[in-house]
Amino acid sequence: MTQIIDGKKISQEIKDELREQVAEQKKLGKEAALAVIQVGTDPASSVYVNNKKKACAYIGIGSLSYELPEETTEEELLALVEKLNGDASVNGILVQLPLPAQIDADKVIRAIAPEKDVDGFHPENVGKLVIGEPGFVSCTPAGIIQLLKRSGIKMEGKHCVIIGRSNIVGKPMALLMLRENATVTIAHSKTQNLPELCKTADILIVAIGKPQFITADYIKEGAVVIDVGIHRDENNKLCGDVRYDEVAPHTSAITPVPGGVGPMTIAMLMHNCVESMLQ
Repeated sequence: MTQIIDGKKISQEIKDELREQVAEQKKLGKEAALAVIQVGTDPASSVYVNNKKKACAYIGIGSLSYELPEETTEEELLALVEKLNGDASVNGILVQLPLPAQIDADKVIRAIAPEKDVDGFHPENVGKLVIGEPGFVSCTPAGIIQLLKRSGIKMEGKHCVIIGRSNIVGKPMALLMLRENATVTIAHSKTQNLPELCKTADILIVAIGKPQFITADYIKEGAVVIDVGIHRDENNKLCGDVRYDEVAPHTSAITPVPGGVGPMTIAMLMHNCVESMLQ
């Protein structure tokens, strides 16, 4: 029987735990607040920002929203980040990506104080992840680790193949898997013999950005499959990087799209905000 890993349920458990923690801290006079900056009106970004606000409200974290016009300059955005860095009432600063062409996203990420970088993108937090020091970890990979742990899936000694080498998912995912004592292979667009390589995976994490790319030919019987992709198919239905109906019967556990990895990203963002408050 294939285990369907329920990201909605697990993310709700995490949010409930955080809600209790925040309530306890409030009794001690501690409050948390997340500042979310959005430049322009990208519809997908607006949906994400709204979901973040809802999660903050549920957990009891204050949320400050900065909606800047599309023509905002890099200098103006950096000035706002600097102001929020110096605001003691703000624990977390999140700049919604992508940014308009006139703004250098890397420069903006580097400008956020590392102790307020709840997205885990600042080079200092990335460096801490590499050397195994505590710091903020990118939310999607951190969420995947929680999905696996809370679903009772062992990582130690397992071969984990990660398809995708982005700074947001692939690279931090590999480092977190190493922390869990998995043997890790990263595959990418130039990898040769991808189906054969994937067939050696006990745990396959797919962040390739191509709708329904992974078919049953890529799967070892009984593997665990984590699908990070989110797309709309030709019928406007949400789908992932994995051809779910074809792949699921061959797995021991799989994440659906929607309702798998997605909800975990916001739960881990909230976790990072609460951690920032506790520091």
